[in-house]
Amino acid sequence: MGASGQAARAETVIERAARTGVITVGTRADLSPYSFRNDRGELVGYGIDVAQLVAAEVSRYLGRPVRVEFESVADADTLFRQVSRGEIALACGSQFTWEREMFVDTSIPFSLSGIRILTRAQGLNGTAESLAGKRIAVVPGSLGERAIRDLTPQAIRVAVPGLKEGLAALGSARVDGVAGDSILLAGAARAAGTQGLVLVPQDPLVRYAVGCMMPENNSTFRNLVNLAIAQMIQGYVIDDPAATATVNRWLGPGGVLELPPDLIKAYFQTVLLNHEQINVPTTR
Repeated sequence: MGASGQAARAETVIERAARTGVITVGTRADLSPYSFRNDRGELVGYGIDVAQLVAAEVSRYLGRPVRVEFESVADADTLFRQVSRGEIALACGSQFTWEREMFVDTSIPFSLSGIRILTRAQGLNGTAESLAGKRIAVVPGSLGERAIRDLTPQAIRVAVPGLKEGLAALGSARVDGVAGDSILLAGAARAAGTQGLVLVPQDPLVRYAVGCMMPENNSTFRNLVNLAIAQMIQGYVIDDPAATATVNRWLGPGGVLELPPDLIKAYFQTVLLNHEQINVPTTR
């Protein structure tokens, strides 16, 4: 009788994981270096590794094995809606925006990116003047399209289904550049084996953090996600071998992006300064 007239309390992500032993992770298979299929058809990526670290942290918290179950999602908008409705528990590799934060919760970041333009070497320099009248490929509804529309309105926006199609248009000279997430653009260019391309401008048109998103009102789960990420980035800062290997595989030397370790450490230090340092025992 006391429950009449009240909506039944929704099962939390942690309660569902305790009951089923599963965390549902939404992902795409075409977003190198966050989530993509390798040459053997395996789903790999930086976001995939982070999701596995989250599952391990939840397992320790619950005292029972918990595994991730990946669910393929076609596009970013669908993924966002499924997370906001609680149909998917976790998505790692998501761009932070204040608009999204109104409907989903976001973890601390494990990467930093921004909107830039991939173009041919000795081509555009990324300034508004250089983009005037130039054909720039954009994915409709993306942050890249918004940045070009708002910041360089004199550019001609050319709609493409995805970054792969944008690269093809650039290769055939149907467009002068492709606007989008700089890390994803670099990953797509490397996956395609394309040479002679550069990202402009040097400073992104828009800069944002990249982390994991999850359904709102799941504070315990969010804390565990943050703990898993914080331990990884703190481990990288102190040269823990496991954390260093995880990050460098995608961002650092020998990885997809090949960023300098000092640059990665400087950003990770900034993230940690906004939270508490995590003591990660080194195995060296």
